[in-house]
Amino acid sequence: MARAFYPFVEEGQENEVKARCAARIAVYDDAAAAPRVVVIDPSDVRSYLEEITSEVSRLSREQGGHIPFMVIREVVENLIHAYFIEPAISILNNGDTIRFADQGPGIKEKDRALEYGTTSATEEMKRYIRGVGSGLPYAQQYLKDHGGTLQIEDNISGGTIVTISMMPEQPDIPQVRQASAPQPVVTVALTARGEQVLDYLSEHESVGPKDLVDAYGSSPSTWTRELQTLEQAGIVAKRGGQKRFLTRMGKTLLP
Repeated sequence: MARAFYPFVEEGQENEVKARCAARIAVYDDAAAAPRVVVIDPSDVRSYLEEITSEVSRLSREQGGHIPFMVIREVVENLIHAYFIEPAISILNNGDTIRFADQGPGIKEKDRALEYGTTSATEEMKRYIRGVGSGLPYAQQYLKDHGGTLQIEDNISGGTIVTISMMPEQPDIPQVRQASAPQPVVTVALTARGEQVLDYLSEHESVGPKDLVDAYGSSPSTWTRELQTLEQAGIVAKRGGQKRFLTRMGKTLLP
């Protein structure tokens, strides 16, 4: 017996339902240019979900993203709750941020949508998804465990926006990778006693000649000359008294 599904899909052959709206995927691969747009045409629900998931995953990876396929799939399948109304997906931050927007009925209790076991899936929806309230909670937990985030917001005039990101500290705007400037490398030829001074300062805040005599032997005058040599090289400096402290350059020489 034929059974009704839900709004915004239509029956196909053998009672297979089809999504009515095309899904649009915007790839922001250049901050100075408009996004590249890929359109996924409507088809039967299973094929539609699979194609969106595969294409979003491929495009994200193409940009250098690290969000796993299964996390993307869980959020794509969540579009079933929006009745597939005008899905728009944006790939940002070199593929490490993906935003899923729709114009469906929205999510009133956003916090509860992230609790395991909370679901609004109908019997018909469960023909295509698990429908046990595990999708978004799983995606959020995975991202949290790997330093990322999942956020749920209202769309501008109805519907929902779900943003998943592996870059919690970065703005979710188009970015282009830039090579970092090379850092200067400090090269200093140290004597054996100079190495001992650094070894001592790796475990102590300051050092004086007597400290080095107690730790390694020899005479105070010998260590005084060594400390003066290191001071002239910019590796240690005085802050009053006879004690020396590591400078910023000196700290770069620590093992």
